Amino acid sequence: MESILLEKIGLFSNKISKDDLKAGDHIYSWRNAYIYSHHGIYIGDGKVIHFTRGGGLEIGTGTFLDKLIVSSITNHGGDNPCPNCGGKHSNTHGVISSCLDCFLAGGDLLRFEYSVSPALFMSKLRGGTCTTAASDPSEEVISRAEFLLLRNGFGEYHVFENNCEDFAMYCKTGLVVGRSYVLGRSGQVNSVSAAACVARMVSPWASNAIRLCSDVGMRKDAAKVPVESLVARFNQAKES
Repeated sequence: MESILLEKIGLFSNKISKDDLKAGDHIYSWRNAYIYSHHGIYIGDGKVIHFTRGGGLEIGTGTFLDKLIVSSITNHGGDNPCPNCGGKHSNTHGVISSCLDCFLAGGDLLRFEYSVSPALFMSKLRGGTCTTAASDPSEEVISRAEFLLLRNGFGEYHVFENNCEDFAMYCKTGLVVGRSYVLGRSGQVNSVSAAACVARMVSPWASNAIRLCSDVGMRKDAAKVPVESLVARFNQAKES
């Protein structure tokens, strides 16, 4: 009964098997009783590039999430490295590469959907599962992800302002919002925004309409930004 309910609210609707994976896919897996999800880019050969934070790092929300979201991947601390990718992952943060099993951390494998219709987007009762934006070819997606990995160039992780879903969506689309290079805010963040919460009290459809208007695929101020320019902007912000 529980799995049927979760299917209906869109938590498992994008679930796939490992055999269905393709290089360049934006994948995600739910964490902590489906409170939030972790996102990344599958690059083939059982490897995922993703944006995360190590254990104990401050994410600066000032909320219970600072204690809840300790780390997004399996902790292989001490002398117990992962047998698949060799990573310990206990203190890693930023843009990293790991095996698929470490990325999933025991969770289900789901694929984020692109180029969905506004009607389908509105039907999803949970954000962070799809976008109306179109994906670029897989070669471009992987190239962006690998460049950001090489430079560890996606800035400081922040659950509300610069998170793993933002990272994966940028790799897939190359889109940022406005001259200040806002990453468009993830679907999960849009779901818990103040406006969305107020709208949800009135109607679930009102909340979904706010999410739709905030989706990077619907925004008129979204534009393609080369990955080199994005990294330079993050480095400039770090030095200032």
